[in-house]
Amino acid sequence: MYFQLGQEAATELQQLGCNMDASLSVDRDAEMLDSGGNRGGWIIFLFIIGTFMCLTLAAGGWQSNLIVYLIQEYNVKSIDAAQGLVLLVLTATLDSLRPPSCDDGLSLCETPSESQFAVLYPRIALASIGLGGTRFTIATMGANQFDKPEEQGNFFNWFFFAMYTASVISFTAIVYIEDNVSWGLGYGLCALVNLIGLLIFLSGSNFYRRDKPQGSPFVNIVRVLVASIRKRNVLLSSRSEDYHYHNDGEAKMVPETHKKSLSFLNGAALKTEGDLKPDGSIAKPWSLCTFQQVEDLKTVVRIFPLWSSSIFISTPIAIQGSLTTLQALTMDRRIVSHFKIPVGSLLVLVQISTCISLPIIDRFLYPVWQKLTNQSPTPLQRLGIGHVLNIISMVVSALVESRRLKTAHSSTLPMLVMWLFPQLALVGIGEAFHFPGQLQLCYQEFPASLRGTATAMVAMTIGIAFYMGTALIGLVRRVTGWLQDDINQGRLDNVYWMVVVIGVLNFGYYLLCAKLYKHQNVSKGVEGSSGSDG
Repeated sequence: MYFQLGQEAATELQQLGCNMDASLSVDRDAEMLDSGGNRGGWIIFLFIIGTFMCLTLAAGGWQSNLIVYLIQEYNVKSIDAAQGLVLLVLTATLDSLRPPSCDDGLSLCETPSESQFAVLYPRIALASIGLGGTRFTIATMGANQFDKPEEQGNFFNWFFFAMYTASVISFTAIVYIEDNVSWGLGYGLCALVNLIGLLIFLSGSNFYRRDKPQGSPFVNIVRVLVASIRKRNVLLSSRSEDYHYHNDGEAKMVPETHKKSLSFLNGAALKTEGDLKPDGSIAKPWSLCTFQQVEDLKTVVRIFPLWSSSIFISTPIAIQGSLTTLQALTMDRRIVSHFKIPVGSLLVLVQISTCISLPIIDRFLYPVWQKLTNQSPTPLQRLGIGHVLNIISMVVSALVESRRLKTAHSSTLPMLVMWLFPQLALVGIGEAFHFPGQLQLCYQEFPASLRGTATAMVAMTIGIAFYMGTALIGLVRRVTGWLQDDINQGRLDNVYWMVVVIGVLNFGYYLLCAKLYKHQNVSKGVEGSSGSDG
C-alpha cells in the first residue's frame, strides 16, 4: 500500500523532470509559427483531448497493475524490487523474457535472471519517460491554442475530465483483462491505444498553433542569479534607460511596482561598461540580462509560496487513500447478496465523482457564478473552494471512522462499506475544483518561457504530497498508538482529525499567500491574460 503511494509520487516527479527538458520560450507576437492566424482554437480540441485520453488509458493500464505483474509474472516477492510500452508487451508475451511461472505459489519460485531484469527495467524506464514527457506537456500545448483565459480555464476542466475518465476505464476494464484473461492481451491493448493516440495527434498537425523552441529557460534563471551576484555592490539606478531591455516596448510593459519588488535582482539588467557590443547586443551574457528575464525570475519567486500551499491539498488525499483501503478491509463490502466491491476499486469512486462534477461545474455552476457576479471564477477562487471541500471530506472521514470503531466494538456485524462513499465523493468534487484551478493559475501566472514547466508543477505537488503522506503516516506510527495492525484497536479517527487541523492551517496559509500575491499577468496586461484574477 505504501509502495503504491511512492510509485505514484515517483511517476509524477518524473513527469516534472521530463517536462522541464521540454520547456519552450514563447513570444506569440514574433515567434509563433502560425501562418494566416487560422491555427489553434477549439478546432484542435478533439485532437488534443483524444490523444491525451488514449495516452492516459494506455499508461493507466500498465502503471496501475505493474506491481501485480512483477509479483505474479516475475516472481518478485520483495516490493523493494519495484523501488516503453511496446517492450512491456514483449515481456508479457515471450516466455524467454521472464522466469518460469510458480505452479504452487510457494517460495520455491525461480527468481528472474540478471538478463531478464536487464530486459524489464529499461522498458519500465522508457514507459515512464514516455508518460512523463506527455501528460502535462500536452496540457501546455492545448492551452497555447487559446488566447482568452476563460477558454484556457474551460480547456483545463475538460483536460482533467479526459484524464479521470480514461483512468476509470483503465483501472477497471484493462486491469480486469490483465488479471483474468491475459497479461499479453492487456498490455497489447495498451500499446494499441497508445498507437491510436499517436495517430490522432499526428492527424491534427495542420491545425496546431506551434511555438518556436528557444532553448532551456532555466539557463536564463541561472544567468540572472549570477549577474545579480556579480553586481551586488553596484549602485542601482532609478532611471529605466540605465537597464537593458529586449526592445522599447518591454520597458513600457514592466510596471514600477515590479521594478521595486525584489530589487536586489535588478542589478542583473543594469548596464555597466563593457556589457554591450557596439550594435547593442549583449557582450557578456553572464553579467547582463534583459529586464524581462529578471521579471521572469521574480514571478517564480513570488508564486512559490502560493504553489507550495497546494502540496497540503494532495497530502490528505494520499493519506485518506491509504486509510480508506484499511477501513474497507474490515467492512461489509456487499452491494447485493452475490457481489462484493473489490477493495482496490473503491478509490475509483473518487475519479468517478470528479468525472461527474467537472461537466456540472463547467456547464452549470460557472455560468451561474458569472451571471451573479458578472465575472468568471478565478483560479484562486477555484483553489479556495477545493481547499474547503478537502477539509470537509476529512471531517466526514473522521466522523465515519468514529462510527465504524463504535460498531466494531459493540456489534458482531461489520459496518457497510457504503459509509465511505460520501468522503470519497467529496474528495472527487474537490479535485474537480482545485486541480484545474491550480493548472490554470500556473499556466497564466508563470512567465511564457516557463509554461511547459508551469503545468508540470501540478505533477510536482502531487509527487511531493504522496511522499509527505507516506512520511507522515510513518511518523504517526512511531510516536502514537493510533495506527495498529488491527485498526479496530487503533484510532484512525484521530489521524483524520490531525489531517483536518493540518488542512485548516494550510488553508489559512493559502489565504495569506493569495492576499499577498500580485498577479503577474494582470500587471503586464499582455498575451491575452488581462482577464486573469486580481
